Amino acid sequence: MPAEKPVTRGEQPVPAPKPAAPGENGDDATRQADGRARGELPPDWKDDAVDAVPEPVLEIEKEDPAAYASCLDSLRAIGSSVTEEAHIDDGEGCGIDKPIGVRQILPGVSLEPQGTMRCETALALARWTKETAAPAAKAAFGSDAAIATLNQASSYVCRLRNNGSTGKISEHARGNAVDIASFTLKGGKTIEIQPRDEDGTLTGAFQRTVTASACLYFTTVLDPGSDAAHEDHLHLDVIERKGGYRYCR
Repeated sequence: MPAEKPVTRGEQPVPAPKPAAPGENGDDATRQADGRARGELPPDWKDDAVDAVPEPVLEIEKEDPAAYASCLDSLRAIGSSVTEEAHIDDGEGCGIDKPIGVRQILPGVSLEPQGTMRCETALALARWTKETAAPAAKAAFGSDAAIATLNQASSYVCRLRNNGSTGKISEHARGNAVDIASFTLKGGKTIEIQPRDEDGTLTGAFQRTVTASACLYFTTVLDPGSDAAHEDHLHLDVIERKGGYRYCR
C-alpha cells in the first residue's frame, strides 16, 4: 500500500500534530500518574492539601531535669524504694525519658510486681497510699490493719487506650499510669477491686473511699463503674489537662 501523503494546505505541507508531553493535556489522574512516574510526586500523592500533610510524629515527653530531681528527692523522703532505669523508646510515641522502677512504694508497702513509670506517677501513688489508702484501711478493718502490698495490673506498656487496635495512645505508654487490681493487708487479707457501688459492707466503703480520694492525687481515676474495661482495677494517671481539669468516675 502506498504511503499516505501529508495533508496539504495549498502548496505547503502541514505537519502531523505533535504528541502531547506526558500529562500535558491529560486529566488530573493522568497528570498525577505521569508525575509519579517521573519521580516528581510521591507514590501516595493526592490532589488534596489535607492528604498531602504528613501524620504528626509522636514524641516522648522530655523530663525537666530540675523537676525530675525534686521528684526523686520527694519519693526518697517519703520512703519509696526506686531505681533509675535506662531511657525507654519503643517507637510510635511509646516510652519514658527518665523511667524509674518502683519496688516499694512506702516503707513496708511493696508494689507487686515491680512497676516502671515516670517519677511523677510514682510520687502520686506514694502520697495517695500514705495519706488516704492506709488510713482508710485502718478505719475499715481495724487499727492494726495495714496495707502490705499494692497489686498492680499494669504500669508502663506500649499500647493504645483500653488495648484497642485504633484510637489514642494510652497513658500507660507514656509512663503516666498505673492500674491497681487489689490491696493485700498484713495478715493476708486481700481486697480485690470489683463493682461495689451497692456494697454496703466496710470493704465496699473502703473501695469507694480510696477511689474518691485518688482524684486528689491523680488527674484521671477510672473504677469498675466507668466501663467494662475497668471492672477489675482502678486506673490512675497523671495526664496534664488544660486548666488543671480532672476526670474521675
